[in-house]
Amino acid sequence: MTLPMEKLERLARRYDELGELLGSPAVLADRNQVSKLNKERTDLELVVSQLALLQAINKKIRDDEEALADPELRGLVQEELPGLFAERETLSQAIQLLLLPNDPNDRKNTILEIRSGEGGEEAALFAADIFRMYGRFAENRGWRIELMSTSESATGGFKECIALVSGKDVYSQLRFEGGVHRVQRVPTTETQGRIHTSTCTVAVLPEAEEVDIQIDEKDLEISIAASGGPGGQGVNTTNSAVQILHKPSGLIVKCQDERSQLKNKAKALKVLRSRLLEAERERQEALTSAERRSMVSTGERSQKIRTYNYPQNRVTDHRIRLTLNKLDRIVEGDLDELVTALRTHRQAELLEAAGGRVPAGSNEDGR
Repeated sequence: MTLPMEKLERLARRYDELGELLGSPAVLADRNQVSKLNKERTDLELVVSQLALLQAINKKIRDDEEALADPELRGLVQEELPGLFAERETLSQAIQLLLLPNDPNDRKNTILEIRSGEGGEEAALFAADIFRMYGRFAENRGWRIELMSTSESATGGFKECIALVSGKDVYSQLRFEGGVHRVQRVPTTETQGRIHTSTCTVAVLPEAEEVDIQIDEKDLEISIAASGGPGGQGVNTTNSAVQILHKPSGLIVKCQDERSQLKNKAKALKVLRSRLLEAERERQEALTSAERRSMVSTGERSQKIRTYNYPQNRVTDHRIRLTLNKLDRIVEGDLDELVTALRTHRQAELLEAAGGRVPAGSNEDGR
């Protein structure tokens, strides 16, 4: 595999330069500059460390190839070289991945939207289980989940649940969770032990800041009403629920979980911005890809991305044909193997699309 060594050496020089700048009194006096340069250096750290390992392996290979001329060392060297070549290839692939352009949304917080699909009350209970699964996953990662809006079913499940997930690299970890999730199990209300199939839909949206999406107040139609459903007397009797209609797009967002009208409005606007940002991202993708797949469509069983089979303790992700026989652990938040497999698959697709080469427009930060 051919790597762009000139670019890699340039990144290594920049890494050293940043180290010197961060020791400069002039830079240290500017907190914002320190933060900016630290971030850039952190972004470069992994690719530079991998390059150093690659250079060390290349030196060892050159030394061994020279030693082939020595009859006393030839046998030992011939045994060692295949392992060094394999190690070099593995490192080269890792560096190639690090040089792929990163998604600017990867480090953003995430709006997580979960809605029950086909299956009535069982679908709502499944939606609640999926939200709990992501809650445990977030807890394991040290992330924070803040409920933005919920609509409960009669049996305590979720018809809809919207939450903000905050923390390190949240979107990059959750981005492939969007789609239709299907469950096969015996519902608690089933008296004859029959297995039912239900669905819920998951949308994963990068949190949009005001600088990402500008919203004109004239484009909004805001309605105020009393909150409904569970939530306590204070929530249910005050006119605190806020519904916002974005007239240009037709998007409607409702938030009622807070007692404060202002807080509900702020949360609703946050969700609206994220949905508008996602709509723009999909529009851009549609312009460049005829095979763009919508994250959430109608919720029909045939459009599933993942199946949770309780009788067989099995989870299957249909996009990458991965089956894991540990559903009991996955629903408790042990999603690492699934998340890693999906990200690896995506990286392989990017490499294939680039023809195994670093794209010409890849970021100079080594990501």
